[in-house]
Amino acid sequence: MKKVQLGQSDLQVTPICLGTMTFGEQVNEADAHAILDRALEHGINFIDTAEMYSVPARAETYGATETIIGHWFAKHPGLRQKVVLATKVAGPSRGMPWVRNGSADLTRGEIIDACHGSLHRLRTDVIDLYQIHWPARHVPAFGGVYFDPEKDLPVASIQEQLEALATLVKQGKVRAVGLSNETPYGVHEFARLADLHGLPRVATVQNPYCLINRTVENGLDETMHRLGVSLLAYSPLGFGLLTGKYDASGTTGPGAPEGRMAKFESMRKQRWGRAESLTAARRYNALARAHGLTPTQLALAFCYTKWQVASTIIGVTSLAQLDECVAAWCTKLTPEVLAEVDKIRWELRDPAQ
Repeated sequence: MKKVQLGQSDLQVTPICLGTMTFGEQVNEADAHAILDRALEHGINFIDTAEMYSVPARAETYGATETIIGHWFAKHPGLRQKVVLATKVAGPSRGMPWVRNGSADLTRGEIIDACHGSLHRLRTDVIDLYQIHWPARHVPAFGGVYFDPEKDLPVASIQEQLEALATLVKQGKVRAVGLSNETPYGVHEFARLADLHGLPRVATVQNPYCLINRTVENGLDETMHRLGVSLLAYSPLGFGLLTGKYDASGTTGPGAPEGRMAKFESMRKQRWGRAESLTAARRYNALARAHGLTPTQLALAFCYTKWQVASTIIGVTSLAQLDECVAAWCTKLTPEVLAEVDKIRWELRDPAQ
């Protein structure tokens, strides 16, 4: 895999990134370390985590994923320099009172304190890519569809957040900065203020992008292209719906396989748990099989080959899943298959938006 540059930063990463949100909940530390080892064996040099992980978020597992990764670095002196490490500061509380005492804001001091906590858990002196997990201002994220100005509250400005990130960069604790779950307006405003005030330019945006959620293509892709910001695509398998494992049983029916959607009720209440999301996933999965592909191959190859995507974040719970996701890198989709994909999207749109 040829490495790609993230935005205008000096970070060079593989087009496949190992997501780690399962570590500490579905995956124990020993198995997590084995997955990390195997990822490096496959040539992956990019690891993404967050202060709020594991998922689903619980007070008992807050910071667990970063801690597990920190223990892995401690076991392998010298390995840290071979990895591009990304983590995220949580935005305002979304029902998580254990994160900054349930703060409804994301201030300069909170960003800096959160970064110090991540550095400690990760056992590192520097974070390569430090991202704001979701905006402080009101946006229709995580399944929301409509912007509602009535829900706007006074929060730290984008400039204040950029200044906090600038402090961390100047101190050598962060190399590059990014966003997550952002809108076209947010990306443009972060870039505009950075250029205007000499503050760090955002290198990346980490947003959902998969066959059942292509909302990135509703304007955000143009914004990122013109501003030189790279997309990190998360949930390329639609929380497992696009692997085909739920096609027969649904997520809770008799014989439903092990997985986040089957195991955690809170996951089923999100956008991925909508009946429309499973209906659409089944259509794409059937399309894959009709063309001699597995559903996983179709879903991942779609992300791997899209011009919009710099790196695709894969989340796994086993070595076998990791191997399957990496092997899909070699899958080529024909123009006929891509045309059929677009036909399904035209009909069903983005049910997991």
